[in-house]
Amino acid sequence: QVQLVESGGGLVQAGGSLRLSCATSGTSFSLNTMRWYRQGPGKQRDFVAQITLGGAANYADSVKGRFTISRDNTKDTVYLQMDNLKPEDTAVYFCNAFTFSGGTYWGQGTQVTVSS
Repeated sequence: QVQLVESGGGLVQAGGSLRLSCATSGTSFSLNTMRWYRQGPGKQRDFVAQITLGGAANYADSVKGRFTISRDNTKDTVYLQMDNLKPEDTAVYFCNAFTFSGGTYWGQGTQVTVSS
């Protein structure tokens, strides 16, 4: 059974930082492409960042230079370091795993709220 569990969300003032974690189980984590998405109030779910099995990262333009995605294959965990947070970053953040066999899985999400 595949599980993705996000943690690290919370309430922070604008300009602050948070680090999200997504612990996974039930997959060959090191072979997965891992992604973060977010869904703001009344909005669609949008791509935030991706890291491939080889460690290559890419980002949405809105977070480039402020967010950093990383992975620890020894812990089957992906991280999202979020710096210089803005009120428009307020959203539920979801972890996504795209497996080597073509499956895709989602976590339950973690709320990030940035106050101005």
